[in-house]
Amino acid sequence: MSDQNGGSEEPEREEPIIRDKRKIDPETGKVRQPDGEPQDDAGEHDLSHEELVDVGPAEEKKEEGDILSDDDLDILSGQTTAEQLAAERLADLQRVTAEYANYRKRTEANREIERERAVGDAVKGLIPVLDDLERAEKHGDLGEGSAFSSIAAKLRTAVERLGLTPYGEKGEPFDPQIHEAIFQQPTPGVTADTVAEVVETGYRLGSTTVRVAKVVVAVPA
Repeated sequence: MSDQNGGSEEPEREEPIIRDKRKIDPETGKVRQPDGEPQDDAGEHDLSHEELVDVGPAEEKKEEGDILSDDDLDILSGQTTAEQLAAERLADLQRVTAEYANYRKRTEANREIERERAVGDAVKGLIPVLDDLERAEKHGDLGEGSAFSSIAAKLRTAVERLGLTPYGEKGEPFDPQIHEAIFQQPTPGVTADTVAEVVETGYRLGSTTVRVAKVVVAVPA
C-alpha cells in the first residue's frame, strides 16, 4: 500500500520471546534458581528449616511419652532417695498382699458357712426320722440283722458323711449353751448340774448347732 509520499508501509512484526526453562545452566553447569528467589545459600537454609520442622513433632512425642511421676521428680530433685522409694513400694506391696490374704480368708469362711447352712436345711428334714430310729432301737425294734436295722445303719452313715454329728449323753455336765433343760431333778450326791437323761439327741453340723439336746438335769438336792 502506497502513502502520499510514494513510499510503502508494512505492518511491524513482533519478535518471539524465548524463555529458557532449563534447570541446569548449559554454560556454568549450576542449578538455576527460579525467578524471584535469592541466589544465596537459601537451599541449605530451607533444608535445615525443613529438618527442624520434621524433628519438632518427634521431639514433642518423645516428651509426651516420657512423662515422669511425682516420685521420679522427687528423686531427681533430691527430696527422696532410691532406697526410700524402694521401701515405700515394698510397704505398698506388703499391704496389698495382706489385704488379699484377709479377703481370701473371709471368702473361704463365708463359703463354708453357706455350705453348712445349705446342708443344714437339707438334713433338718431327716432329724425326725433319726429320732424315730432311736426310739425304735430303745424299744428293741431294730434287732441285729433285721431289714430295719440295715436301713437305719445306711441312713446314719449318709448323714454322718454330710457332717451331721449327734451329741448329748447321760452323765455329762449340763451346759445351757448346748442343752435345753426340760426338767430339773434334785438328786442326792450331785454337786453340779448333770445330764440325767437325754430326751432328744442334739445335732451339730460343723460349728453350727442344728438342734440343741433336750435333757433332764440332775441338780444338787
